[in-house]
Amino acid sequence: MQQPVLVVLHQEHSTPGRVGNALRQLGYPLDVRRPRFGDPLPDTMAEHSAAIIFGGPMSANDEDEFIRREIAWIGMPLKERKPFLGICLGAQMCARHLGGRVFRHPQGHAEIGYYPIRPTAAGLAVVDVWPECVYQWHREGFDLPPGAALLAEGDTFEVQAIRYDRAFALQFHPDVTHATIYKWTTRSHERMELPGARPRETHFADRAVYDYSARAWLNLFLQRWLAVEPSNSSLRPIEPTLNALC
Repeated sequence: MQQPVLVVLHQEHSTPGRVGNALRQLGYPLDVRRPRFGDPLPDTMAEHSAAIIFGGPMSANDEDEFIRREIAWIGMPLKERKPFLGICLGAQMCARHLGGRVFRHPQGHAEIGYYPIRPTAAGLAVVDVWPECVYQWHREGFDLPPGAALLAEGDTFEVQAIRYDRAFALQFHPDVTHATIYKWTTRSHERMELPGARPRETHFADRAVYDYSARAWLNLFLQRWLAVEPSNSSLRPIEPTLNALC
């Protein structure tokens, strides 16, 4: 049996969604931790295949202890060169750990719904076919950290996916299911009033168009992410700028 994938969640009832389902189908058990509610993070990745930090309504710029602890902890999989994946908030935490800036759009725009992305040559080297549009739920983005490669870009927030050695960070949400979108657009309906956000009905209409390609991309991406060897190229580990948060 494969070693489990460490899954870090930020809400009491949140789940790893489609990402969790895909990992189980690949034979990976899930070790779910919620540091916000007191769960510890491991001191080593020796007993885990990989780690994923998922999204949440908080900001990577918040001063909450669990936020600072998670950002600092990302140095563990980076140091041990184990596969790491950050999704939305988790991606922004990864960017901060690597010295990038997390920020709101200067005009206050948000990405709530489906938006187009464009893979770069580096992104196509990871997965050769990317979805035309992906699901987003955020009003903060991040700069490309020093030493990271840009894998995909967008219009409102330029940086949509990055790679740093065996670490990947995705601004968008490949984890969402139909139930996830229904819950978010119901419980957080006020987000759809933000500048640039899509109306609720388009979330479901666009899902019918773009979900198949997003699901296919996710399955292939996870296989590549878990199998990728440590890089001997310019994407080499550096001393993270936030180690002082440990």
